[in-house]
Amino acid sequence: MSFHKPPSKWDANQVNWSDPELKALLDRSENWTLDNRSGFEAQRVDVHIGWGASGGRPALLVWERGQAMVLETQFPIAKDEKLRIDRVTATGLRSVWGVVADGRKGTRADDEENNIYVHWVHTQ
Repeated sequence: MSFHKPPSKWDANQVNWSDPELKALLDRSENWTLDNRSGFEAQRVDVHIGWGASGGRPALLVWERGQAMVLETQFPIAKDEKLRIDRVTATGLRSVWGVVADGRKGTRADDEENNIYVHWVHTQ
């Protein structure tokens, strides 16, 4: 039995990182930011910061898939902060717990006008 693996067809695709056309493309995309806030109907939620927090603060859930959420707030939340996110559903109040994976000041025009922060949360 041979342990030699035949070369992949992808091995032939070499990237010339010094190609001026590639460099121009990369330069144009350098400041792009993707934030997963399109194609999802935003929902009002309350965010409780810390496991023992009693009072919630208003936020918008603007994207959700699996164990990931994107929240918009008008206040910053530190990375690695623990959260409880409450929302009203047809069957009652639903709470999920998570940790802020990343966050930043919003970069869209509306974000700047409304002092929006965007947070990526991993739920548990």
